[in-house]
Amino acid sequence: MNSTDHKEKLSGASDPEMERILKEMLEANETITARAVARRHPAIVHASSITRIAGRADLLARYQEQQKQFREWQGRMPKRSRYQLAAQLAQKDVRIAELERQVEILRVSHLAMIRTVGEMGGISRLLKLYEGYRDVRAELDRLGVVPHGELKPFELAHHAHTADQ
Repeated sequence: MNSTDHKEKLSGASDPEMERILKEMLEANETITARAVARRHPAIVHASSITRIAGRADLLARYQEQQKQFREWQGRMPKRSRYQLAAQLAQKDVRIAELERQVEILRVSHLAMIRTVGEMGGISRLLKLYEGYRDVRAELDRLGVVPHGELKPFELAHHAHTADQ
């Protein structure tokens, strides 16, 4: 084995310059081939210096597969202008904000309902209801909406003595 073969085997395992070139080609959507990479690489002169070394060939194949997937995805995307895409994103942002507001309303009202039931002495029944839904109970605990500790039963004001008077 001469020193050139030894250097190629070592660089085949990890070639940061080749990886940089492949990333640039992928980002620029330039067709990735061994010959195109060899033309850009400062130390590789022939495409066979990429294809005959397993590490380089694998790296090339990975980036070619990424490019293939990217191009397939790009082909499935409908042709839209930047303005249309920006408008669509703005609509989605508005929708997300509305859904977040609704979730907050539901969270607050659910918390109030749980606390009311707990104050009325029915927390054990409420917890029994959630017994079969451990994931829901865990999420409610995480959100801090299930009361902990001792709860006093809800007491109605005794108005009997005022009615007699």
